[in-house]
Amino acid sequence: MFASWGVETTRTFTQEKLEGVLAALDSGRYGAVLRAKGIVPGGEGGWLHFDYVPQEHQVRTGPADYTGRLCVIGSKLDEAGLKALFEV
Repeated sequence: MFASWGVETTRTFTQEKLEGVLAALDSGRYGAVLRAKGIVPGGEGGWLHFDYVPQEHQVRTGPADYTGRLCVIGSKLDEAGLKALFEV
């Protein structure tokens, strides 16, 4: 059975930090993550959009939104661990 975890956030990310977070999803520590996507405020006033599937992720700049949003889909998700990983 699949579950999803999502949150809105105003936390600012650098591209490097966000790429590190996405790479950590491959570890299995946070459950069997099948997909993650979102938009978050970037470190220099822009916005970062991201997509993740196992062993592959992409971070790019994009248009602004009113708040950051994260969504992770998988099974046996460690919601507390994800919250700590994304620092939200």
